Amino acid sequence: MTMMRSHQPADCPHSSRRTFLKQSTVAVAGTTLINAIARNAHAAGSDAIKVALIGCGDRGSGAAAQVLSTQAPVKLWAMADLFSDRLEGSLELLTRGQKAAYDRDSHGGFSDRIDVPPQRRFVGFDAYKAAIESGADLVLLTTPPHFRPMQFAYAVERGKHVFMEKPLAVDASGVRSVLASNAEARKKNLKVGVGLMMRYTPRCRETVKRLQDGAIGPIHLVRCYWNTGFLRDTAPRAADQTEMVYQLRNPYHFLWLNGDYFVDALLHFIDIGLWVKGGHPISAQGQGGRQFYTEMQSGDCFDHHTVEFTFQDGMKMFTQTRQIPRCWNSASAQVHGAKGVADIGRGRIEAGDVWQFIGKPVNAYQAELDALVEAIRNDKPHNEVEHAATSTMTAIMGRMASYSGQMLSWDDALNSKLRLGPEKYAFDAPAPVSADASGRYPVAMPGITKVL
Repeated sequence: MTMMRSHQPADCPHSSRRTFLKQSTVAVAGTTLINAIARNAHAAGSDAIKVALIGCGDRGSGAAAQVLSTQAPVKLWAMADLFSDRLEGSLELLTRGQKAAYDRDSHGGFSDRIDVPPQRRFVGFDAYKAAIESGADLVLLTTPPHFRPMQFAYAVERGKHVFMEKPLAVDASGVRSVLASNAEARKKNLKVGVGLMMRYTPRCRETVKRLQDGAIGPIHLVRCYWNTGFLRDTAPRAADQTEMVYQLRNPYHFLWLNGDYFVDALLHFIDIGLWVKGGHPISAQGQGGRQFYTEMQSGDCFDHHTVEFTFQDGMKMFTQTRQIPRCWNSASAQVHGAKGVADIGRGRIEAGDVWQFIGKPVNAYQAELDALVEAIRNDKPHNEVEHAATSTMTAIMGRMASYSGQMLSWDDALNSKLRLGPEKYAFDAPAPVSADASGRYPVAMPGITKVL
């Protein structure tokens, strides 16, 4: 493995958004839309869009409820998950109706929009392939993000429209894979939505627009926080459960599955910071660790991070995340400029006068699925991968800097050869990490851990 190299901001070469995409994808200029006729099959027609849900946990059930709540004719056609109990529980929830996690509006069930007989319920590591090949038009990718690149690649290969949750990957190789697949998605005129739902809140949209129009003058600093209390318990380990199954049942606690909470959750506000600023940072340095440990919150992720990002023009973005009880909490993004400051989440700008967004709230989870389905029905351009990949890679670079304790450049981080995950996908295969006799998993050691 390549030894870590330390970089100061002034040493980092210029690396524009264009360079990022050129390094990671095949150019698609001049692409002819060979599959346009197939992609337009539902435009303004009456045929129901057949949906395959891949990943039937809380977020998957919520995303399915939202796509089934759209005004267009849609039908849940196939379902896939690693575990049959999770699939059947999601199907029951969606059929009978109740309020699901991430689904802010209670529903009375979608029995008239669900057609998932036993032969279209798929379980196991290859279940996603069967669901994609079941005749679905739109696939929802809501598994742990480790699996996102391979599942997106397969969906694009089979010519399917896609909604996929953030983050898009857990390592740089996964980001490069997603971008390469997206080049093919564009060639095929596939519509692709990504679950950075804060971009669909009117409050955030209007605040960002005003900042981009100069409401606080040139931007000098961005601050992003996702500090919260106890994350969540790990599920009890069954007596006959393999280590691989245990980790798959507790994806939020294992680096290879979710990329660390810094990537999985703070990504929302990192994305907003990049949305306001434009482009991506050229370097990152930070620190973090694991201080709070209980038997019910195990795993190998850090429980706190603070990372400083530097942009080409010298602007800084400071970020924090922490999951420790009885501490100061905040989930927010603030932007400081020459004339004032803005709080994006609150929709508030203070620059001499105070502007406060006043408007009707919307269910952003619903809005993002409504927009995707409308684009499919009316053949409108809709592809959210590039900015989501930039934000995902920024978060991954921040985690890499925190874990290693090194100053990292964008180019070195993007080109990292480190891959997170097992050598073999099987329930009885060795897991990527294992606990010691006391039940503790090894965690990164800044100054020792290598990430390139």
